[in-house]
Parts: sequence; C-alpha cells; structure tokens
Amino acid sequence: MKILVPISKVPDTTAKIAFTDNNTKFDTNNVQFILNPTDEWYALVRAVELVEKNGGSVTVINVGGADNDQYIRKALAIGANDAVRVNAEPSDAYFVASQIATYAKDKGFDLIITGKETIDYNGAEVGGMIAEFLDLGYVGLVNTLEVEGTTATLTREIEGGVEKVQANLPLVVGAEKGLAEQRIPNMRGIMQARTKPLSVVEPNGDGALVEIKKYDLPPAKSGVKLVDADNVAELVRLLHEEAKVI
Repeated sequence: MKILVPISKVPDTTAKIAFTDNNTKFDTNNVQFILNPTDEWYALVRAVELVEKNGGSVTVINVGGADNDQYIRKALAIGANDAVRVNAEPSDAYFVASQIATYAKDKGFDLIITGKETIDYNGAEVGGMIAEFLDLGYVGLVNTLEVEGTTATLTREIEGGVEKVQANLPLVVGAEKGLAEQRIPNMRGIMQARTKPLSVVEPNGDGALVEIKKYDLPPAKSGVKLVDADNVAELVRLLHEEAKVI
C-alpha cells in the first residue's frame, strides 16, 4: 500500500497574530510555527498505522520553502518513509492542491490522507481539490478508516449519528479528530529521520486563484459579568437588554 500525506506548518496557537503591508500580509516575525496538528496527529499517524498493519510506504509532501524541512523531518521521525517538498510558497488552496496532484498523478498512491483543514486558513479545500485533479473519490471528516484489500471502510459523524461508508481505492480521505492518536517521535525515529530521503521538486507553473485583499482581527473581547446563581432575574435582564440574545 502506498500512502501520500500532505503536511503543512501553521502558527502555534499561542502566537500573537499581526499583519503588515496595510493589513494585506500575515506578519510571520516572532511567530512560532508547528506541524499542523490535523495533518500530524490524525492523517499521518493513521497512514503509518495502516502501513504497519498491511505493509507499504508513507510519503509526506509539503509545499513550501527550505525552512519547512524541520517540520518535514518531524513527520519522518513519526514514521513516514520518505518526503517531498514542492519548492514554492503556498498562496491558496488551489495552488497547493495543484502542486500535490501534479506530483501524485503518476506515482500510484492507493490513499491520499489530508488533514481536515489547515488552521492558518481553515479552508478545508485542499483534499477535495486533489481528488478532483486526480479524478478520484473523496471522503471528508473521517473518524475511522480501515482498509481490506482494495476496499476502504470509513465512518464519519453526521447530524445525530454516524455514517459508515465503503469506497474503492485509490481514494482521497480528509482526516478528522479521532482517526488516530498522537505519536511522540522517539529517539530512534528522530535519528532515522536524519537519513530518510527528502527530495525537492519545482512547482508546476500554476498560479493562485485567490487574492487576499485585507486581513482584520476580530473585535476585542469585552469584560465578563458574573451573576449570582440565585439572581435569575438579573441574568435574564442582561441577556435581554445588553446581550440582546433573548
């Protein structure tokens, strides 16, 4: 089984967000980046588990500059066999999906497992676009994934229940919380990651379809008012007159 896992870096949740160039660009100065948790904890770990059970290999792919190699090495330490970096700055979901699909189209991957979304843009678009580029089926928001032969059995939560799906490989899957448990790279994995193959390919020439016009921070949170548990009338008044939610 050959599995491809796209990975990306995202700002740490404790990062202070700011913008530059008249609020048209994200200011990366002094921002600590991490490997996107939904890519790492769910997509990558489940891919490694499937290969440990069924045999095969896991390749991770990233679209970004050389400064992303440190995050790619972490993915290799977790258990990926090799890695590819498309040497270009990611600009929008279309651009990223196009680069990944161009690399994957003649490699014979049985599964492509993406994170549900990337927390720097929250678009959740890349997985579906990759499937469209490669003319493959796509199942998103997946909580469980098992593979038997050329058939994948997946479940995902729906309103009021759980949906069970079967699909033939090759397939693109969007990973959701619960698909796997986080793995911490051990020393053996970290040492092996240093020598695992990481190849660099040039972008395919496609451009972005989306232009960022402006970023804005959300309004600052107002102070919290504490209401005594016995003073229901005051709580109702505040919800009605100030919060205006009832």
